[in-house]
Amino acid sequence: MKKIHPSEITPEHVYLSRRDFMKGAGAMALSSLVVAACGSGETPSPSTSPDATAVPTIGGSPQATPQPTSLVDEYGDPLNSYEDITSFNNFYEFTTNKTAVAELAKDFTTSPWMVEVGGLVNQPATLDLDDIQKRFPQEDRIYRLRCVEGWSMVIPWVGFPLASLLEEVEPLSDAKYVRFETLYDPDQMAGQRNSPYPWPYVEGLRLDEAMNGLTILATGIYGKGLPPQSGAPVRLVVPWKYGFKSIKSIVKIDLVAEEPTSTWMEISPNEYGFYANVNPDVDHPRWSQATEQRVRESGRRPTLLFNGYEEEVGNLYEGLDLRENY
Repeated sequence: MKKIHPSEITPEHVYLSRRDFMKGAGAMALSSLVVAACGSGETPSPSTSPDATAVPTIGGSPQATPQPTSLVDEYGDPLNSYEDITSFNNFYEFTTNKTAVAELAKDFTTSPWMVEVGGLVNQPATLDLDDIQKRFPQEDRIYRLRCVEGWSMVIPWVGFPLASLLEEVEPLSDAKYVRFETLYDPDQMAGQRNSPYPWPYVEGLRLDEAMNGLTILATGIYGKGLPPQSGAPVRLVVPWKYGFKSIKSIVKIDLVAEEPTSTWMEISPNEYGFYANVNPDVDHPRWSQATEQRVRESGRRPTLLFNGYEEEVGNLYEGLDLRENY
């Protein structure tokens, strides 16, 4: 059976209902438009193994939103519910407690919000959410999210290709990488106060990875604007990499010549490399990556190379040693 491209599988009734939502939002349009790293926005936990992570299963607490069994990814796997996606989050800027992020982030201010795009470009820009809304048509993308901790979800994002933004700023010939930076605001983000982690959170991609059609800047989930715990108002989503690469609440994007040092590379370089490609054959130093637990499922399932997107991205790594360049 031929796989359907992730951008082609949103059912018509979901698309139409999202359009109705967007039309009716009016002045709220910004919150519907723009979103480092697991569970709808993941920052991995270097101090816990997958077995120590509290992953909700079918026997867990009731879901406020029914599981949408009619909506699936290209492998036929059902989407996780809105409740799953927004109540189980890694966002260390607020807390290391996955189930407490939503409450601590509920008053996070996401408007006004500016994103600076610069570095090695011809046309540096500073965009607010209005600019982003007007310039970049939003798309529905159903993607799998695989956390480095060993759990996963299937999430219906709203967003636009990062390539569209990068093309507008016109990268210079010596630009080889893209560096991303999240907001630093300890007054709003309690986890940044008296913390051992080096804030602000930083991530990076090779330029060709950033320009790949799967890479998006996400602005919503299930047709609604991103909630704070999921990385509002704009976050990166790179579905073939572990979730901690998908940096949240972005305020700065720079094109650079040298490979950026990401936050987790700085904290624990023996455990977290620059690429962070999902690879069942390369274990984390403290646990196997061969299997994963889908949130709301009991038991574990095999992890797919590049999270199941090998056909779309495998060519990016031809000739690269995936063990050395983990």
